[in-house]
Amino acid sequence: MKKEEYLYSGLGERLRTEWKIYLAAVIFICIADSIGQIRIPLGPGTLILFPIFYSIILGILSGPQIGKIFKKKEVKAASKLVIVCICPFIAKLGINAGASIEVVISAGPALLLQELGNLGTIFLSLPIALLFGLKREAIGACHSINRETNLALMQDMFGPDSAEARGSLSVYIIGGMIGTIFFGFMATLVAATNIFHPYALGMASGVGAGIMMASATASLSAIYPQMADQISALASTSETISGIDGIYMAIFVGIPLCNWLYKKLEPTLGGIHDKFSRKKGDR
Repeated sequence: MKKEEYLYSGLGERLRTEWKIYLAAVIFICIADSIGQIRIPLGPGTLILFPIFYSIILGILSGPQIGKIFKKKEVKAASKLVIVCICPFIAKLGINAGASIEVVISAGPALLLQELGNLGTIFLSLPIALLFGLKREAIGACHSINRETNLALMQDMFGPDSAEARGSLSVYIIGGMIGTIFFGFMATLVAATNIFHPYALGMASGVGAGIMMASATASLSAIYPQMADQISALASTSETISGIDGIYMAIFVGIPLCNWLYKKLEPTLGGIHDKFSRKKGDR
């Protein structure tokens, strides 16, 4: 499929071509919102399913591989609209943080330094991605948690049609489905140990993933209702700061580190995957 197929001469042509995407988005929002949150008690924890989970499932079922409601051209166009949709949400996080500035200041430097911890996952995730056969997609997928700000960064640095952007978008979608469940459940499990202060758990919820932060803070607010406002403020602030300093961490540390590891590991780990694939194909 040629790149020219995705270029439009004007807004009118774009609306005529992509109207099905906008209509489906409205329908999916109405369906997901009508379902609302679903809480499933599981041992000491709680699984929380958010409306975004249902929306993503509906989108997958409508794709060219299953429901075939959308064609590949429309899927390509929709991927570029993600960043447009999440900008208001990023602005909302900043407003929430500013409204609770006293709590933010009292948290100290921990909010600024927590982003360093996210970089450690690169050493685990990138080798696994290469073993599964990813190429340059692994850099986009593994350089960070790949949420709103990181998705915008990858598209800006490498372009929306790049392998790195595809890897980032893939983790963004999978994270919206699995990450929300994981964060909500893990928050209740960790809170049940009584090792960490509720404020610390609130700060830990804001790792640069808005929907995951919402899942974790919802669980924590249910456990500590008397501290719900403070937990939400710290989580929102942590989320905002992670989005801000996370960009610089990704630009100056995360992406260069992924590039370096990719050059060192891909010839070996990629070869292992290719060798295994050939053996499997010979059977």
